[in-house]
Amino acid sequence: QVDLVESGGGLVRPGGSLRLSCAASGDIAIINDMGWYRQAPGKQRELVAIINKDDRTRYVDSVKGRFTISRDNAKKTVYLQMNSLQPEDTAVYYCYADVRYGAKWFALDAWGQGTQVTVSA
Repeated sequence: QVDLVESGGGLVRPGGSLRLSCAASGDIAIINDMGWYRQAPGKQRELVAIINKDDRTRYVDSVKGRFTISRDNAKKTVYLQMNSLQPEDTAVYYCYADVRYGAKWFALDAWGQGTQVTVSA
């Protein structure tokens, strides 16, 4: 079994910052891509940022220059530093990891439980 546990969400004023963390645990052999998605009320889930095991990153246009994704492979953890937050960033943020686990390296798209980020004055 593989678990992703997120932390760091909350309420912040426009222009503020938050840092999300997501730690993976379980019988993990390797983690390929790790990333963050978000889902606002009434909208589809969208990719926010993704980072591969070689630290190559990709962002949705709306967060470029404001958000930074990073990972610590030794800790099996991915981070999302969010600066200059705006009300339109309000959403539930979900951690994602492309994992190989177990002795036979089964493939799994693992998801966290989600953490709420609310940007409001």
